[in-house]
Amino acid sequence: MGDGDPLNWPKWKKVVNLLVVAFHAMMATFTAAAIQSAFSEIAEDFEITVQKASYLTSLVVLVLGVAPFFWRPLSHVYGRRPIFLISLLCSLIGNIGCAVSPSYATMGLCRAITAFFISPASSLGSAIVSETFFRNEQAHYMGIWTAMVTLGVPVAPLIFGFVAMRVGYRWIYWILALTNAVQIILHILLCPETRYNPSKTDPKTSFRRQYFQFKRLDPTPIKIKDFLYPLSLATRPSVMIPAVSYSMIFLWGSVMTTFEIPQLLPEKFGFNTQQVGLQYIGIILGTVIGEQIGGLMSDKWMAIRKHRSGVTPPPEYRLWLSYPGHLLTLTGVVVFLVQLDRAGDRWNITPIIGAAIAAAGNQIVTTVSITYAVDCFREDSASVGVFITFVRQVWGFIGPFWIPQMIENLGLQGSTAITTATIVAISILPMMLLQWRGKNWKGRLSTDDS
Repeated sequence: MGDGDPLNWPKWKKVVNLLVVAFHAMMATFTAAAIQSAFSEIAEDFEITVQKASYLTSLVVLVLGVAPFFWRPLSHVYGRRPIFLISLLCSLIGNIGCAVSPSYATMGLCRAITAFFISPASSLGSAIVSETFFRNEQAHYMGIWTAMVTLGVPVAPLIFGFVAMRVGYRWIYWILALTNAVQIILHILLCPETRYNPSKTDPKTSFRRQYFQFKRLDPTPIKIKDFLYPLSLATRPSVMIPAVSYSMIFLWGSVMTTFEIPQLLPEKFGFNTQQVGLQYIGIILGTVIGEQIGGLMSDKWMAIRKHRSGVTPPPEYRLWLSYPGHLLTLTGVVVFLVQLDRAGDRWNITPIIGAAIAAAGNQIVTTVSITYAVDCFREDSASVGVFITFVRQVWGFIGPFWIPQMIENLGLQGSTAITTATIVAISILPMMLLQWRGKNWKGRLSTDDS
């Protein structure tokens, strides 16, 4: 390996690069959730229902799942750095368009444009981690990226609840645009190119290549099938099962709680946007706590097994840590729904404690599932990230269209039966099957490969 290989960079350089990319990834979900505390204000502005106003977020969720199919092959051929810079510049323009939109339809179009361009880092983070960190530390740093993606959802309404109440919801978009401008500067100064080809790279010019070289890195022509290639991972159980299992946990442990808080609490307790935003503190704390198990402890879990046995454990050994995450999510969602129903018209903190427990479980499953899939297919780490993002975002897009109707028809407590059944059937049982049979399935890396 040459000195230009990102694996040989100083640790500080790797970490700084990852933090900026992870913040970029967070801005994707942050942008999607930015207006959640202001659904009522948007509905009043455009004379629409609150449910219809929420579609401005659902639209972004869907685009965030589809757009990475476009960016993955381009980033492979031209590098990560130019794609990230283009992403931020066009996102800035899209957010300005949202800020000045005269109609609901125009704002929806600008939100879709912003989502398309802000999306690359939320799916390519798995590739950045694989390209810059060694295997025995990947779960920890993969966890930083996944935690930032998850944190974008609750942090945005916490901040912008204050903004919407005090200066108007359109300032949300102006702040997003200003943040994109700061990100561009950070990427220019702190994020070198991580795509590395040892056969074509001269170590003596690595600094110039990393920061100032904007040209084709791979001469292979881009074909239509390259854009669709991540979908082929649906035939690989070691990717498909973690993707579906995690996405179901994400639906209940993140999407359901964060979407229902701004829709149920103002109606139930008469909350303003600022009070709604404060409810997300529990979800933020839960996510941070969950990451300590999903990321740092996950690497230690594998290292202890290797130390005791003298051989690298199979990736399936990591999946043991996913079960506490599944159970925490299930428990937290049930507590959230039941306690919210029992609260009547007087607020108490117990539903938010339930949301925090669910968030902790969601983050554990997030990091363990994605790290496992990348362990099995490290040569396709970018495609793994794109595919899992796609499955997650599709679930996240569909959920807000039927979950409110489920709660309306079955009630808050009655909805716990659906929650329990889907988590057990679609998330826990398939993960158990994967742990039992995963090492025998073909088409993945050898467990001895490092």
